[in-house]
Amino acid sequence: MVNELLVNLVNSVLGAGKRTARGNQSYTCPFCHHHKPKLEVNFTENKDGINQWACWTCSKKGKSIKSLFNQIKVDANHFHELSKLVKNVSLHNIGESTSTTLELPKEFKTFTNSKDIVARHAWSYLKKRNVTQQDILKYNIGYCNSGQYNNMIVIPSYDSTGKLNYFTARSFEPNPYTKYRNPETSRDIIPLELFINWDLPIILCEGPFDAMAIKRNAVPLFGKNIQPSLMKKLVESKVQKIYIALDNDAIKQALRFCEQLLDVGKEVYLVELQGKDPSELGFENFTKLIQTVSPLTQYKLMEKKLSTI
Repeated sequence: MVNELLVNLVNSVLGAGKRTARGNQSYTCPFCHHHKPKLEVNFTENKDGINQWACWTCSKKGKSIKSLFNQIKVDANHFHELSKLVKNVSLHNIGESTSTTLELPKEFKTFTNSKDIVARHAWSYLKKRNVTQQDILKYNIGYCNSGQYNNMIVIPSYDSTGKLNYFTARSFEPNPYTKYRNPETSRDIIPLELFINWDLPIILCEGPFDAMAIKRNAVPLFGKNIQPSLMKKLVESKVQKIYIALDNDAIKQALRFCEQLLDVGKEVYLVELQGKDPSELGFENFTKLIQTVSPLTQYKLMEKKLSTI
């Protein structure tokens, strides 16, 4: 039997996994960052708390989720949750060993007064994604022209105090070997929290370019999962109206989030994107789309869920 609670915990760290055989799931490897999900984790329940994992590309491997979490240096909160689910997880000195200060790549450059050829290519890519100069300044968007994030746009995320809590990097090369690269740190954060007004309606989308296109109180998930910290904040905040605007291939995840938020009394809107993400639709078309969306009821939710079977 698969330990679904353990699956959810690992998903909150590595992002949504892909089901494979024998109770396994595959993920993008946090060590080699291969563009295909090569890290496979076994989630079959057993008495000894053994859950083997291995990357078929870089050969990193271990016998427990604890060893995986140790190597990617997750925060103490995740170890605390892990200790509730499996045996042999000591919390002694966890905070000391896993607590690190996240920093932007040392090669990070801003676009201010940048005149090198790489900056021009990066700026050209951003314009194609409908990112404005105001967006670049607001979100402190930069780029790297060397190092691990070479030829990549870097978009920082800051918490409510202005402290860096994550960043994501996207290649601006025409046919990149790796499109996205993220830091080896926990994803369990509230993305772009510095810019969120928790008294107004919230729009959940997948990526930061989507959030910039939406322009109003949008939270990018940096993927297709709502991390525990964000879900907790959504539930506890004063916000009543929540719009969920994920890509068409994430309809099942979107419906699951709709159900969770409906169950706690939120007014939920499912925005069906008709084959284009918000960054492709642009501000005006996305605005027109959400104006046509009605609040989701339990009956409508059931209809939507049945249609995906």
